[in-house]
Amino acid sequence: MADVSPIPIVSDPLASAFIQFMEVERRSSPRTLDLYDHALSEFRHRHFGFTTWQALTSDDFRKYLFEMMKRELERSTIRLHFAALRSFFKWLTRRQGWTTNPLLDVQLPKQEKKLPVVLTLTQVLEMLALPLALPKSPRSPEWGPERDTAILELFYSTGMRLAELASINVEDVDAYSDTVRVIGKGRKERLLPVGSHAMLAIQRYRQKTGIQNGPLFLSKLRTRITTQALADVVDKYWKASGMPIHVTPHKLRHSFATHLLNNGADLRSVQELLGHASLSTTQIYTHVSTQRMKEVYEAAHPRAKSNH
Repeated sequence: MADVSPIPIVSDPLASAFIQFMEVERRSSPRTLDLYDHALSEFRHRHFGFTTWQALTSDDFRKYLFEMMKRELERSTIRLHFAALRSFFKWLTRRQGWTTNPLLDVQLPKQEKKLPVVLTLTQVLEMLALPLALPKSPRSPEWGPERDTAILELFYSTGMRLAELASINVEDVDAYSDTVRVIGKGRKERLLPVGSHAMLAIQRYRQKTGIQNGPLFLSKLRTRITTQALADVVDKYWKASGMPIHVTPHKLRHSFATHLLNNGADLRSVQELLGHASLSTTQIYTHVSTQRMKEVYEAAHPRAKSNH
């Protein structure tokens, strides 16, 4: 397919008006505006023989989709480009009075679901032991190792989100019922069970700091710890561990969910613990669990592999 020079935005009044609409009325971010502008320009540039937007048919967009796939672009990139084109044509029908939308009949390739990366139990346990095993940094408060241990233990014990952990107050942790109250997305409250190791780590940290109320996890200035500081704690011990997997708070969340399913937890319970609104969001972990079962099966069953 031959290339033609992209039409400058000034010579495309429809595209120009659409970008202005996105900027002024939709208050889209500069990044979104750049993406939409690029997608429209890219289509004009790649679509040989482009004349006007009005002249395009569904077949034109199918050919463009095929051309993008031949270039072996990632599905996410293709879907982003077509999301911009679809928004443009939706605006043309709703704001410009167009009666047809050629993109309605164009089927896009499904988004690839990447399986979450999880740590083994051994890797998790190695990380959990590091704060108290490593020499204490002179820049860290006296109670720093105990705090970091409690952070890592609670992350893995509950699978909660980064922002949820940062927002916990002392009074949210119930030592009698071994639970913690968290406020998740959409201000939805849920009560999570906390394992004995995490509860003990919290108790030791509180004894060291003497805190009785207010934020549970403190910065060295004894103010509420930020989400960035929490992420830095996890990053610090990942680097000290030497693991090839880049460990993040979200990977601890992934590991929590996968380890539960590997040990017999039902999907609906894991959904509740993670605070997922939809069960379909949680189902990605069943693929990880199934993959692990296949690996165990192939390694252990005498008739799993061919002798050839």
